[in-house]
Amino acid sequence: MYTIITIAAFQVGWFACVLGAANGAPLLGPIVVAAIVWIHLRQSVRPSLEATLILSAGVLGAAWDSALVAAGWIVYPSGAVFANLAPYWIVAMWMLFATTLNVSLRWLRARPVLAAALGGVAGPLAFYGGAKLGGVTFVDPRAALTALGVGWALMLPLLTAVSCRLDGMLGT
Repeated sequence: MYTIITIAAFQVGWFACVLGAANGAPLLGPIVVAAIVWIHLRQSVRPSLEATLILSAGVLGAAWDSALVAAGWIVYPSGAVFANLAPYWIVAMWMLFATTLNVSLRWLRARPVLAAALGGVAGPLAFYGGAKLGGVTFVDPRAALTALGVGWALMLPLLTAVSCRLDGMLGT
């Protein structure tokens, strides 16, 4: 049952981040994500491990999305504290994504090739959906979507491997 709740919570958080940013309310998403992360950590068996995973994903996401912004391939409408850095709401979204790694995406751990394929397709599709909702603009769509595909094909297997070591849910 918690798997279904995690999936639903991720969707709520994703839409709060994207629609909040698209509509000039970039703090909406991080507030919703903070509540979801808090509930998630309360459900975990080892909250310190789970929190470390969540923070690690946030750092990775901040670096990756900042590289895409600095390369000039994507632009975010709001929430950037400094030029050429990812906005805080997209970092919150990475942290939200990490709440799925030891629950609804646990099955990907033993399947790194499938994780790479899923990341390579689903990552760009999520950004494409975010662009259609006004949460991100592709300055160079071909370069941005290609970079997103390659990046997510590398990052999802990496994150699932890290989630094995930082499993605060322990099979929940």
